[in-house]
Amino acid sequence: MRRLLLLLNAAAVTLLTGAFVAPPAAGQFTPWFAQRVGTATQVLSVTGTGGSDAKLDVWQRTGAGWQPVAGGVGVRAKIGARGMSANHFEGSMMTPEGIYPLDFAFGTQPDPGSGLQYVQVGPNHWWDGDSNSPTYNTMQVCEPGRCPFATTGTGTENLDIPQYAHAVVMGVNKQRIPGKGSAFFVHSTDGSATAGCVAIDDATLVEIMRWLRPGAMIAITRVTDSAPVPA
Repeated sequence: MRRLLLLLNAAAVTLLTGAFVAPPAAGQFTPWFAQRVGTATQVLSVTGTGGSDAKLDVWQRTGAGWQPVAGGVGVRAKIGARGMSANHFEGSMMTPEGIYPLDFAFGTQPDPGSGLQYVQVGPNHWWDGDSNSPTYNTMQVCEPGRCPFATTGTGTENLDIPQYAHAVVMGVNKQRIPGKGSAFFVHSTDGSATAGCVAIDDATLVEIMRWLRPGAMIAITRVTDSAPVPA
């Protein structure tokens, strides 16, 4: 497993789960999303400067304030081929800016011990991207060719693909407004830009999934090239 550089040179750490650990408190710090996540105690922060490259940082709220989680700092991520947008829509190839819940996890592989509800998917699992469907932007199970929604020519995705070895659902367009986007996940990367998802190294994603608990959120923002990427 690829080891990530620790943000803090801690002499001692407190074990959370697997290889994920939290550094000791080093003074209270207010990250950019702090006033926008309500009572959430776990946040994945994704920041980018306009292209399809971004970084993901893992944060936990403690009695000493928000603390970065060692092993989840500066994780290289791929996002939409056209970067980020505050006005996402079906087929935009952009990752939606904003704050979203992390609803549940899924993957073609068995449950790795996810702290969120986990669904193992196969060839009959789809994410309905048909804007005219009453089940738009939800996971559905049906045999190919017998689904009650369009599986071609729309944003519908079959979930039995290598990039979905492991994935966490981002609660984007939970109102299921037709055309406002579907199938946004944090998933395993193949090194390429995505159609709007956030993709990271699979081993790191598994560690994050084991750490996550209900109520966790993802916070996504774009920064200008001249401004420092927020912590």
